Amino acid sequence: MVIKVFVATSSGSTMIKKKQQEVVGFLEANKIDFKELDIACDEDNRKWMRENVPGEKKPQNGIPLPPQIFNEEQYCGDFDSFFCAKEENIIYSFLGLAPPPGSSEIEKTEGTEENEANAEEDAEADSAEVPTEEQEEGEEQPVTEETEAAQEEEEAEEEEEEEAEEEEEEEEES
Repeated sequence: MVIKVFVATSSGSTMIKKKQQEVVGFLEANKIDFKELDIACDEDNRKWMRENVPGEKKPQNGIPLPPQIFNEEQYCGDFDSFFCAKEENIIYSFLGLAPPPGSSEIEKTEGTEENEANAEEDAEADSAEVPTEEQEEGEEQPVTEETEAAQEEEEAEEEEEEEAEEEEEEEEES
């Protein structure tokens, strides 16, 4: 099984570049075999990625941004789901791979129901946290789905503009 990471090597968005670097760096550091597929230079890769991201996982504008992660033809997720899996220490499950011997992920999947109950209690406690002074004063606003969607939309627009510029340059060269 080959993990495929769809990236844009010539993205104008530093946010996209950082996310791509984090995914690739993590896979390399953990010696997980993967293949990097560029959507900026290869139209076939771009089409395949866009067609194979499930509808419910696509952003509102319908254009999924890199990095997108697949195990062969099976969709694993985008950067946000990768990040969550990494934080929860379930990256091998996320990638559809068997955890290596001695992995803490094996221990986690063999955990008891008591651990799950504790995790639920912790999550409830986290959600009931009191906002900081900065948040109350409006200096530091929590990220909401709306602000995330706006950021993603802005990144998508930047990428579309960059692609249009590249196409114009190619036409001028012809």
